[in-house]
Amino acid sequence: MNLKTIPVPKLVQCLRKGYSFDTLLSDVVAGVTVGLVALPLAMAFAIASGLPPENGLYCAVVAGFTISALGGSRVQIGGPTGAFVVVISGIVAAHGIDGLFMCTLMAGVMLVLLGVTGLGTAVKYFPRPVVIGFTNGIGVLIASTQIRDLFGLQTPPLPGEFLGRLQILLAHAGTASGAATLLGAATVATILILRGLSRRIPGSILALLAGSLAVFLGHLHVETIGSRFGGVPSGVPALHLPSFRPDLVLTLLSPALTVAMLGAIESLLSAVVADRMAGDRHDPNVELTAQGLANALSPLFGGLPATGAIARTATNIRSGAKTPVAGMTHALTLLLILLFAAPLARHVPLTVLAGILLIVSYDMGEWREIPEVIKLGPAEAAVWSITFLLTVLADLTVAVEAGMVLAALLYIRRVTSTTSIARVTPDYIAAGRRHSLQLHDIPNDVAIYRIHGPFLFGSTGKLDDIEQEIESLPRVVILRLRNMTAIDATGLHALEHLADALRQNGRSLLLCGMRDQPARMMERAAFHERIGSGNLTPSLESALSRARVLLA
Repeated sequence: MNLKTIPVPKLVQCLRKGYSFDTLLSDVVAGVTVGLVALPLAMAFAIASGLPPENGLYCAVVAGFTISALGGSRVQIGGPTGAFVVVISGIVAAHGIDGLFMCTLMAGVMLVLLGVTGLGTAVKYFPRPVVIGFTNGIGVLIASTQIRDLFGLQTPPLPGEFLGRLQILLAHAGTASGAATLLGAATVATILILRGLSRRIPGSILALLAGSLAVFLGHLHVETIGSRFGGVPSGVPALHLPSFRPDLVLTLLSPALTVAMLGAIESLLSAVVADRMAGDRHDPNVELTAQGLANALSPLFGGLPATGAIARTATNIRSGAKTPVAGMTHALTLLLILLFAAPLARHVPLTVLAGILLIVSYDMGEWREIPEVIKLGPAEAAVWSITFLLTVLADLTVAVEAGMVLAALLYIRRVTSTTSIARVTPDYIAAGRRHSLQLHDIPNDVAIYRIHGPFLFGSTGKLDDIEQEIESLPRVVILRLRNMTAIDATGLHALEHLADALRQNGRSLLLCGMRDQPARMMERAAFHERIGSGNLTPSLESALSRARVLLA
């Protein structure tokens, strides 16, 4: 094998191209900023999972450094995220902390295998309604776990089941603490107000500092990290080999697979967001290999499962990050806090962390996507609603499995329903001339692409090739859909993203020759509002006429 073809981490690629002092300065500023943002989140995710706050910090340090140093994304930030909270709490409740560490190790091995075998792109076969359904469900579950601390309720230990948890919370609603409620509400309001002023302002860390000072100086009687956990120990995370229990391997196989799939999906979604914001292209297999190594190392130092964190990645980019050095700096910032400022964490109120996680649960929910999915038809709505309800009421693994089975059945139905047998008539031949590439002159400033076959989840990544050459494309791009037999929510989302990317680069997208099923889906999705009603044309002939108008 040619050494030039071997995938290498983004860090190595960036250093090969030359690394200046200005770039280092930008990376350090961004890394310190996102490290401060990650501080309350790492502690909050650990507490929400039923573990001491230091476990979240250890994960952010070890896994965050590993993902940035070895990953396939230039500006991705890795660490604990809300996606794992529900799974972790269930594993800890059933098998203890060593069971969690063993599960995380198994998930890490799975992710490494996905990456090194080139199967990193397989996660794109999760259809959009399934992804939205379980992210909505996870958002609801995380929010429900924070109600007790947000209002300072005095309750017995909360069960893992959503309905049982709600029953206990409602039964003990009268035990709410006025000070905790006021502080939690102030935390949420502060973050939202600062976010409205500027996304660059680290609202969560400012709310954390203000809330901690209010409790310390005002002697407020609210529960803190110190009162519940005794504080956060100082020092470097110590190497600790978890006990391996062969009897748990089969039992933990299903949750480990869930952790691996969630980690893969979340990290690659985050990497795609980073690509859009930073104008880069990540390597999914290198990224998943790094995610796997990070999840294998994290439990050895007492850390949680890790994946790419979309909000922290966006903060990293907005703060000026240029290379993976920023992500490594973020991990080192948290390590320095552990070394020199850990005792101060005992004053952090749990209601403040609950308020921060409430914002996180809302942000990760993708609530605006729900109406978009539902209006595409009863099939997409059924896949989303069943995945959502099973995530909330049953189990995340069951939800994803059921969603995938439904999506696969829907895939088969769509593909088979587009098969037709019809006699070729003179009218059919005459109508086909309007779609013929050979019978029309194509202007120099027009590029034509065609989609052949069903454009469903799993095949939408093929549009990436158009985006990669977007800077060299002419002013008008035509997608010829004459032979596209079917489309789903994931395909529509991919087309919308392509239209937005072309528009941002001063180019226009035209779609022509849609068949019945794609035309109906685009009508339900109000696709004409996204790209302009004049840019949806019935034939290649009319699309070229529209292109000449735009060029003129």
